[in-house]
Amino acid sequence: MTAYAVVIPTLVRDTLADCLAALAAAGGPKPEEIVLVDDRPEPDSGALKHPLSVLGDLGERTLVIHSGGRGPAAARNTGMRAVTAPWIAFLDDDVQVGPHWCHQLAEDLAEAGSDTGAVQGVIAVPLPGERRPTDWERGTAGLAQARWITADMALRAETLRQVCGFDERFRRAFREDADLALRVLDAGWQIRQGRRTTRHPVRPADRWVSLRTQRGNADDALMRRLHGPDWWHRALAPRGRLRNHLAITATGLAACALAVTGHRRAAAAAALGWAAGTGEFAWARIAPGPRTRYEVDTMLATSVLIPPAATWHWFNGLWRHRDAALWREMAP
Repeated sequence: MTAYAVVIPTLVRDTLADCLAALAAAGGPKPEEIVLVDDRPEPDSGALKHPLSVLGDLGERTLVIHSGGRGPAAARNTGMRAVTAPWIAFLDDDVQVGPHWCHQLAEDLAEAGSDTGAVQGVIAVPLPGERRPTDWERGTAGLAQARWITADMALRAETLRQVCGFDERFRRAFREDADLALRVLDAGWQIRQGRRTTRHPVRPADRWVSLRTQRGNADDALMRRLHGPDWWHRALAPRGRLRNHLAITATGLAACALAVTGHRRAAAAAALGWAAGTGEFAWARIAPGPRTRYEVDTMLATSVLIPPAATWHWFNGLWRHRDAALWREMAP
């Protein structure tokens, strides 16, 4: 049997206990080590008492360390350095592994060839069956088709060392997985799809969550700097609506500028373009959803705010990461 360790970066959310309980209940060869990386800026050990209690006998193999609130990439690197197993299975703290996960992971690792640097798990996102999913639920469901997702990803320790681990400049849980995958592939390793299955429930969120996720556009700017303008194709990542957001924001700014300078007809034309673009964006989000009053109001409000927010974070990222060193330049 191939030995493996499990590393879970966590902010000690309510989901952590369910994550650990599912891991403890999973049938098959257990991990040699479990490392919980507490990434809260000010850790409180009391909050971990209940999650640790559900591990049962696995608690004796579990180590809790702290990473200082520097984000999931840094937390995973901290956990990686704490284990000695040849394979490391990374899990997010809001997933629940399947009942046969340990057995299936052992099979995935046993079948990995010498050139396989990583084995991806299958992510399943449960959605409500009695109604259409909301915009937030549909976005989470997209994780089931995402490539290289580290919600359940097993990597060779050797591979991680060769590519210098996760890039800690990615401070959010976004694009750090695609960045790592491209570096693993560039180093000559293969990434294979495994058979083990892990559930990723949809977390509760307020109506402004889609606005906050626009911060990821700064990470896309970092990906462009590190991997070139074609990184979307290489990483098999959806392009998204950034170009539309840039155009909508530009027409909105043009309408304001033309109105201030007295060019009323041109301002009206630009305002019409802004309204058309914003309306199309809002309807594209409303149409497949449940169309409740709350959901429609949320889509209308956020569809006005998302294009300028996305534009701001994109240009901020381009400026902030304009001199970012490539990973090979940072390697020791």
